[in-house]
Amino acid sequence: MFTLITLIHIVVCFILIIVVLLQSGKSADLAGTFGGGGSQSIFGPRGTTNILSKVTTICAVLFMFTSIGLWILSAKGAKSVVKGEEPAAVTESEKKKGEEQKAPDQQKKQKEEKKSKEQEEK
Repeated sequence: MFTLITLIHIVVCFILIIVVLLQSGKSADLAGTFGGGGSQSIFGPRGTTNILSKVTTICAVLFMFTSIGLWILSAKGAKSVVKGEEPAAVTESEKKKGEEQKAPDQQKKQKEEKKSKEQEEK
């Protein structure tokens, strides 16, 4: 399913790029060269919608839907990159550094626990 949507998404992307590049701008006349948008309306000259603008709209909608679909499918298969990896081995020097950085209260508790374990063993 994911592969199918990805394939559709890529095809729609290419079609959208080609269709947008084939279209001429709204002010493609001489007035557009000097910044004029035409005098017929406030928003510039509006012609009838041709096949390229319809294909652009359809491709844009498909692009949005495939993007949302890919996002939903990618969230379902959330996988950890480090899943199944063994933790790094801790060396003796790293253990000593870690013990030195612990709060003095924790060190005292650990020493007392070691003493109590030694006394129990005796």
